[in-house]
Amino acid sequence: MSSFETITPAPANTGASLTVRGHVLTELAETLKLAVPIALTQLGQIAMMTTDLALIGRLGEQAVAAAALAHTIFFIGFTLGMGLVSAVAPLAAQAFGARDPRIVRRALRVGLWVALFVALPLMAIPLFGETLLIALGQAPESAKLAQQYLMGLGWCIVPALWFIAIRSFMGAVNRPEPGLWITLAAIPSNALLAYALIHGHFGLPQLGLFGAGLATSIVNAGMCAAGLWFCHARRPFKKYHVLGRFWRIDWSLMKQLLVIGTPISMSFLLEYGLFSAAALLMGLISTTAITAHQISLQIAAILFMVPFGVGMAATVRVGHAVGRGDVASTSRAGFVAIAIGAVFMAMMTLAVIAVRYQIAFAFLGTSEDVVRTAELVATLLLVGTTFFVADGVQTVAAGALRGLNDTRIPMLMAAFSYWGLGFGVAYALAFWFNLGAIGVWIGLSCGTAAYAILLVGRFYMLTKRLRLRI
Repeated sequence: MSSFETITPAPANTGASLTVRGHVLTELAETLKLAVPIALTQLGQIAMMTTDLALIGRLGEQAVAAAALAHTIFFIGFTLGMGLVSAVAPLAAQAFGARDPRIVRRALRVGLWVALFVALPLMAIPLFGETLLIALGQAPESAKLAQQYLMGLGWCIVPALWFIAIRSFMGAVNRPEPGLWITLAAIPSNALLAYALIHGHFGLPQLGLFGAGLATSIVNAGMCAAGLWFCHARRPFKKYHVLGRFWRIDWSLMKQLLVIGTPISMSFLLEYGLFSAAALLMGLISTTAITAHQISLQIAAILFMVPFGVGMAATVRVGHAVGRGDVASTSRAGFVAIAIGAVFMAMMTLAVIAVRYQIAFAFLGTSEDVVRTAELVATLLLVGTTFFVADGVQTVAAGALRGLNDTRIPMLMAAFSYWGLGFGVAYALAFWFNLGAIGVWIGLSCGTAAYAILLVGRFYMLTKRLRLRI
């Protein structure tokens, strides 16, 4: 039985003097206070990836295509672990709302152990990247370059997953700022180290694509170490003693984390799997198509980071309300966060449309031989108008549902939306109707929009059911 099913009504005098509008404004302020540093941290994470892509772009179009294929292989494994450690947030947030510091502490501990158990075998996947890509029909030259990148990137899986667990714990106790500070320090460090290792500057060897991946792994290890130091030595985290008796695993709580986190992993895999499949479809179309797709998807990923951060805040806010037994706040926290995500993405979508050509040339340079690719990038960004907004809504709604420990039904919804609808439309339009890369992006938009609608409906149904029980 999920913990949200046992919610009891809040005391009658809680917030009785506030109007409905006052409640909403208060929730809006609290959500933004939590979401802004989380979203900025997510933007910092994607800034490092964007910096890598920009640096790799100077090595040529073939290198960009190889990096896109490498990310396809890497994220297949990484998302398994990311979904599992994402369950730290609802468990810790509900315990924080219920004022149970022991479970808050143990939620992080079991998250770190699960990340370690899962990450070690996942690190083997990048070693076979070239073989997998060739088996999937990719060009041997691109697969070979992708393998070079993966050999450096594969080492970051453990520290990256641990940092996600640490950030989830920090957010659950309403102090996400250290994650932002660490990430802001990591951005220039990553850019400088990647530049040096790619081109062989400052006395370091010239390692090309391998150097770009290795720089990412080194910086992620540093971020993880800094996060652990904050948890161990700085207030308010210090009082939880998260590293004390670290070897003692709470197997019961770990089981609960796996029950919640496994469907999250599957949902992430279904989502990222669709985008990975889209990259493979682009590879079957042309090198120009996959390059344009990777750049356009990078812009989508940058925009996505803000609602993804809002979704993480929604998990915490809904989880806090669940822990307090406050039904009204549970519903309000979710819908306020969904509204924030939708409004933000609508505004950003208009901005992207206005500067889509400038975005393309910023990644590719201004030489005549990239004009065709830049035109396709601009077209894909225009096609992605509905996709951007739907993607923001779905990630916030999914985060709100995680705050209710509701992850299995959303997983099934993801399977239907992304693969039953999205991939089918993408493949049919790209190859049967000869729309190529544009057809693939229309399919992505259809699948994402369907998922967003289903998740919002699911959250409304569950919170309405809770209100009727009062």
